[in-house]
Amino acid sequence: MGDAVAAIDCGTNSIRLLITENGRDVERLMRIVRLGAGVDRTGRLDPAAIERTRAALAEYRTLIESHGVTRIRMVATSATRDAANAADFHDMVRATLGRPAEVITGTEEAALSFGGAVTGLDGTGPYLVVDIGGGSTEFVRGHRAVDSSISMDIGCVRMTERHLPTDPPTAAQLDAATRDIDAAVSAALAHVGTGPATLVGVAGTVTTLAGIALGLDHYDPARIHHSVLPAATVERLAAQLSAMDHDARAAIPVMHPGRVDVIIAGGLILREIMRQTGFSEIVVSEHDILDGIAASIRH
Repeated sequence: MGDAVAAIDCGTNSIRLLITENGRDVERLMRIVRLGAGVDRTGRLDPAAIERTRAALAEYRTLIESHGVTRIRMVATSATRDAANAADFHDMVRATLGRPAEVITGTEEAALSFGGAVTGLDGTGPYLVVDIGGGSTEFVRGHRAVDSSISMDIGCVRMTERHLPTDPPTAAQLDAATRDIDAAVSAALAHVGTGPATLVGVAGTVTTLAGIALGLDHYDPARIHHSVLPAATVERLAAQLSAMDHDARAAIPVMHPGRVDVIIAGGLILREIMRQTGFSEIVVSEHDILDGIAASIRH
């Protein structure tokens, strides 16, 4: 596989693998490992979370080797930037993958997300890309390259742990989460600007909401990619999900089991972004930081 590359994105909630050859996806996998579980409260990575990540990474290494790929880049984001015992994670990665993970800054994360998200979109922008992760959300404005970006410590795992302890959450808990998110979104938009743009959303919260809005009976990336979510639909889904209990959310056909507990917070984050930007819709992209990582290896 002369042109094959393997990209690994290890975030707060999930670890994902993309193997491409000649621009074609060979493997695209996700495992929910919750590496960042508890980090907002304890400042440390849980040993059980590191072990879940190790098991997924061992699976990925087997796949990478089976395809004969030698050009590999693994990027670690929010959780490993915050943790006091990050060395334990990095020792595990070197032992399991045979090479280190790169801990990238929020600025680097934003640039990789933007590069992946705008691939395949018509025109030259401007685009405002929002990447709602587990620990952080990136806001990136640009045309074909990044003009401005910022990473804020609001993510679906972090907000769930900080504000939504009951299931379903109470009105007071939802209000507290919304105030926290509202302040962060306001600060982010003051930094990147709020001028005319195409709003593009990436990562699991946005793609899951799109799947629900489309009424899919199973998760179908081809249907979700470049679909459009109206702001009114985001408002409706955020309200509906916030009122559902765990079992009701788990019964939604497109809902990944690892997203059931954090989709409410994710919906609140997207709702506040839509409210504050004033955009009437958001374009949903299945291409994100993982595609940006793969492209960075090829270039």
